[in-house]
Amino acid sequence: MKIAIISVSDKGQELAFNLKTEIDLDSTIIRCDLFHKNVKECFPILFYEYDAIIAIMASGILIRSIAPLVESKLTDPAVINIDDNGKFVISTLSGHLGGANELTNKIASLIDATPVITTSTDVNNKLGIDVLAHDLYLSIDDAKEILHFNKAILEGREISLTVNPNKDFEYLFEYLNNVTLEINVSIYYSSKVDMDEIQVCLDEHRMVLRERKVVVGIGCRRGKECEFIHHGLKESLDELRILPSRVNLLASAEIKKDEKGILELSEKMDIPVEFVDMDKLRLFESNDVSKSEFVFSKFGIYGVSEPSALIMAGFDSKLIYKKTSYDGVTIAVAVSKC
Repeated sequence: MKIAIISVSDKGQELAFNLKTEIDLDSTIIRCDLFHKNVKECFPILFYEYDAIIAIMASGILIRSIAPLVESKLTDPAVINIDDNGKFVISTLSGHLGGANELTNKIASLIDATPVITTSTDVNNKLGIDVLAHDLYLSIDDAKEILHFNKAILEGREISLTVNPNKDFEYLFEYLNNVTLEINVSIYYSSKVDMDEIQVCLDEHRMVLRERKVVVGIGCRRGKECEFIHHGLKESLDELRILPSRVNLLASAEIKKDEKGILELSEKMDIPVEFVDMDKLRLFESNDVSKSEFVFSKFGIYGVSEPSALIMAGFDSKLIYKKTSYDGVTIAVAVSKC
């Protein structure tokens, strides 16, 4: 997640700086940039360039600033409002698909504030269908249907989920078994459903949740054993709360194609691995990728794990876990746009 923090007052600017210091330590936050004043000029840019906006200002200023920009549950960024004194953190826009509710709780814990969440499913301890999609990195084909399904969930009605019997949906079943929010679902199987789809049905209403491609990029020292690479991968996935069965692909650089530890890990986890051509890595450009002069001096590329993950996740993919080191192993995770 790329976050912009915008403040208006000097007191808010100080809070923004302190909050950024904490946020930068979080591997799930890819980038955090600070903006101060110039609200009218900043918001139209921030709204389309960042996954989340943390606005430290009066709610009236925030609402008037974002009102002309709001478009869709599927595309609007998460917007969070914090008062100058840092007493309340309010989820204001895109609470579910944008991740504002989750981010609100995270930020509130960092600054010892009170989180304020008002979405109906959350306050009634129900699992919204859009929360399920967000947590499992699934795209939604028709956002207009979300309201119907969430209303039914609030009423305690049973939702049917249909999946292909030839696909391992362990991650879905384990998620439903362990989630603390309530949802009444039945699982059905049909070979007519595509392998990467979950069909959601109730009455005459239907919605398709489709897997976005989750790719784990791996870099490691030469000869690194499988167990060490596996440890780094597990730590990263645990932090993201992603089950291994949700990962679609492992990726690394072509120079690692004979790396025994990576090949063994692929076989052990039953996840395919792809090795990215070195020329593609050299030409790849992204403002979100960190650059290592050491790696460049040895291999002529600035990194392995982050660009490999992004390239294999496809055009307009994004990092959800920045390069993190684990004793000679680097892990990054990217997800496709849809």
